[in-house]
Amino acid sequence: ELDLKIYARIIWQWSWLLVLCTVVAGGTAYVISIFSVPIYQASTTLLVTQASNPVTTNMQDLMTSERIASTYAQMMKRSSMLTKVAIELGVDDKVFNQAVTAVNVTPVRDTQLIKLDIEGTSPQLVAAVAYTLPYVFIGEIKAVQGERFAGARDGLQTQIQELSNQIEQAQVAIDKLSDSHTAEEGTELGRLRNQLNQYQSRYNSLLQSLGNLQLTEVQSRDSISVVEPPQIPTAPIRPRILINTLLAAIVGAMMALGVIFLIEYLDDRVKTPQDLYSIIDAPLLGSIARISPKRDKPRKAEMVKGLEDTLLTALEPRHPVSEAYRGLRTNLQFSSIDNALTSLMITSSVPGEGKTTTAANLAIVMAQSGRSVLLIDADMRRPRQHKIFGLPQNPGLTDALIVGGSSLEHYIRATPVPNLSLLTSGKIPPNPAELLGSQRMHQLLE
Repeated sequence: ELDLKIYARIIWQWSWLLVLCTVVAGGTAYVISIFSVPIYQASTTLLVTQASNPVTTNMQDLMTSERIASTYAQMMKRSSMLTKVAIELGVDDKVFNQAVTAVNVTPVRDTQLIKLDIEGTSPQLVAAVAYTLPYVFIGEIKAVQGERFAGARDGLQTQIQELSNQIEQAQVAIDKLSDSHTAEEGTELGRLRNQLNQYQSRYNSLLQSLGNLQLTEVQSRDSISVVEPPQIPTAPIRPRILINTLLAAIVGAMMALGVIFLIEYLDDRVKTPQDLYSIIDAPLLGSIARISPKRDKPRKAEMVKGLEDTLLTALEPRHPVSEAYRGLRTNLQFSSIDNALTSLMITSSVPGEGKTTTAANLAIVMAQSGRSVLLIDADMRRPRQHKIFGLPQNPGLTDALIVGGSSLEHYIRATPVPNLSLLTSGKIPPNPAELLGSQRMHQLLE
């Protein structure tokens, strides 16, 4: 089930990691940003118009113009074009490449516009490149488009020059014969005049053809014009210190959350009573809070002699932990109404989980209810009951098992708590498992 309280508890428990990752990521991004080289940007907008019929314009012409704009955008980013711009500006090619970090030429969607963005470390240089590059490109395109008509134009101009020379020669010959009166000279003069008329007619025809060719060349040439010139940038576009810091902090927090929930997902330890109940499906008899090893509250003088701070049930009967142990005692009594509760074994999976503290405090609250209670320290690897009650360790359970006999009075010691006696562990044996599982141990418990 989706329980928001569980997620809130997990986040609160790992809040230190969440804050740490957020601060580290944001701080790192901030430091990197403030030490980064500032990058400036200058932009120019170009209009590309396809050569088309001046009378009618259809949708196909507009789509073709968009494709031409896309083609020109790719051509403007060539390294050879940038080299020409560097030469035009009189800047060394190596310095130019270091100062100009990016050239972005992007056709504006559904328009005939081209957006030219120049990025670099110098605001003056990027503005100069953004201004010069379009004009250098326009000149190159004009040269490329003019080569298509160069052959025909040169041929017509050659013919016109030849006819011009022939007309000039014919005019000179006519001028020489203009004062003659013989029949032969008159005939020759008429022939020259007819030839001159033919030359002039052909000359006019060639001039008209050259004019038509030039008109066709102009009409078939794509038009590229600057509609928005660049400005010298006054502020860098990168690094964006605030945005970079915020984005890095958010990414750090998200990564921390991912790590936290991954750890929680892979962690199969039992941490809460609900976790234990979901595993073994057994009734919960009690829940004891962790006891702080250092406390400043005063003890009762008549009950503190030889007792450690962990025995809250004897030192501070009104403490919430003491109330929890009394609740556990009551639940144990109600759980064994039909069969008298005569013995309890307290154990755990690993050391340090509170067996000694729980056994001692539970024995105390049992004794406080008027029962005669014997606490046996059967932890033969790390015994501690004698320490927390301030009693000697030897002789104890080990000695009683080795020596044998029916009487245990010699090994059982009275404690400062009324109705509570203690059987310490005794000497630590080399084979604790065999002693605890022996027949003598069974007889001792009986």
